[in-house]
Formats: sequence, C-alpha cells, structure tokens
Amino acid sequence: MPKIVVNAFLTLDGVMQAPGGPDEDRDGGFAHGGWQAPYSDDVTGRLVTEGITDADGFLLGRRTYDIFASYWPKITDPNNPIATALNSRPKYVVSRSLDRVTWNNSSLIKGDVVAELRKLRQQPGRTVHTWGSTGLLQTLLKNDLIDEYRLFIYPVVLGSGKRLFGSGTVPVALKQVESVTTGKGATYHRFEPVGKPEYGQMGT
Repeated sequence: MPKIVVNAFLTLDGVMQAPGGPDEDRDGGFAHGGWQAPYSDDVTGRLVTEGITDADGFLLGRRTYDIFASYWPKITDPNNPIATALNSRPKYVVSRSLDRVTWNNSSLIKGDVVAELRKLRQQPGRTVHTWGSTGLLQTLLKNDLIDEYRLFIYPVVLGSGKRLFGSGTVPVALKQVESVTTGKGATYHRFEPVGKPEYGQMGT
C-alpha cells in the first residue's frame, strides 16, 4: 500500500502559495510570488531531486497539474532525473473542472475524492507524492490521509497567502525522522504522524 507523502515549500508563517514565480498563483491578489528563489542552493536542489525520484507516482491538484504539464513534457533529456520521473510515472489529478488529462500516464480523479484516494492507497507501490496542490492538501488533512510530511521551511514571513495547515487541519502529533539545514538558512524536515497530541502541565 503506497504512503501519501506531502512535499511543500513553506515560509516561516506557513504560506505555500506561489513559491516558484510571480505569476504562479495570484489568487486573492497574492503579490509575493517567487519568494523561494533567493534561498535556492545545491542542498535544496539535491533534496528536491531525491524526493521526486523517490516517488512511485504523483498526486496533484488541478493548478499544480497545469503548471507541471505545461513545462515538464518539454524536458526530454534522459539525464534529467526530475523530468524522467515526472514524465514516466503515474500522475493522479484531482479536479472538479477538468474533463480529461493528456500528460503521459495521467489519470483524473473526480466524484467522491476521498473514496478514490482510499482506493489508491490499496494499490501496489511505496509512495505517492504531492507537490503544491494546496486545496487538495486540505482534503488530505481533514481525512487523515497523510503518511509523511517533507517540508522545506524558508526564513521569510509574508503574512498572507494560502497555507498548508489551513481549514482542513485536525490536531496530530508528529515525529521528526530527518532534518537538514541549508547554507542559505532554509531547513528541511521529514515528519511522520504518530497519533493525537498528548497534553500535560509544565513544571509538574
């Protein structure tokens, strides 16, 4: 049964909207697109590459699918590991508006999304990875469908924008299984859910 692994680029205040460029996602009048670029380095590049090549398949929301499908099929260099993985492996696209998906090895998930995702988790494989897809992540959070988080956290605060832990968030305790600090101040964390939070009284 494949694990659902969430990958996200986050500001310190949890914003994940439009890290890659000014016009990536202007929903809500978001004016900070491209905030990730100043912090890119070889370490984050290696971690992103390792994460994408680790996936057996990809679970994408409509906007992220559109962004990926407009770019990655054009990258045909067999020595590009990210393009090779994204172009060749299964892609499961969750959308209410799309009628079909044409990128190689893509399939559309519509209707009862939660039921379809639970069926997906019964298929063979190790991991299915999300990238971006903020709206889809709220559904995953609300329905306890996330098996691992791989979070890149950047030393910048934006104050507004779409957040990973939004309206679908329910309380959960996490165990950190890996942490890396890059030369430009970003940090990478892998977390696994371990059940409900525990509570106590400090100083007792």
